[in-house]
Amino acid sequence: MRKSTELAFLIGLILGDGNISKFPRVECLRITLGTDKPNLAKYSVKIIEKLFCKAPSIIKRSNSNCFNVTLYQRNISHRLEIPIGARGKLDITLPNWCVNNKKYLISILKGLFEAEASYCVHLRTCTYNFEFSNRNTSLLNKVEKSLRHLGYSPERRTYAIRLRKRNEVESFKKMIDFRSYL
Repeated sequence: MRKSTELAFLIGLILGDGNISKFPRVECLRITLGTDKPNLAKYSVKIIEKLFCKAPSIIKRSNSNCFNVTLYQRNISHRLEIPIGARGKLDITLPNWCVNNKKYLISILKGLFEAEASYCVHLRTCTYNFEFSNRNTSLLNKVEKSLRHLGYSPERRTYAIRLRKRNEVESFKKMIDFRSYL
């Protein structure tokens, strides 16, 4: 696949909220997104359709407040450089072409933060918090290292990486254009 900001974003989104499964003849890419983010779901469909030249299905789950964005095609894992199966305990790596290029690094972080982050400002106490949460230690390490590479000072928690300084929270939110989709 041609390297692009859209591809980097999609890889980040999949590493955060997605999964790739293998069947005898095809692979299945599924991204599960909350119904509180319908624009993210629509944007994901648009990017997948552009990159794979095929429209994914999007359905609202009947048993939860989630959308499933699903695509069936061959060699998805190989093309995206994302392992098949549950990534809970796998050693996750970000593609070198993303890590070594600031524009792509910002895009992959946008995908990760759109999938797994919370943004909160409490003005009465001047508390700012931009937190990426995940249980995969290797992914947390990569996010922390990437933020440091971009000049930020993240705090490490057991299952989260947080930006807490007001100027850093505002700067990073603007840099990744958080919750804004074209």
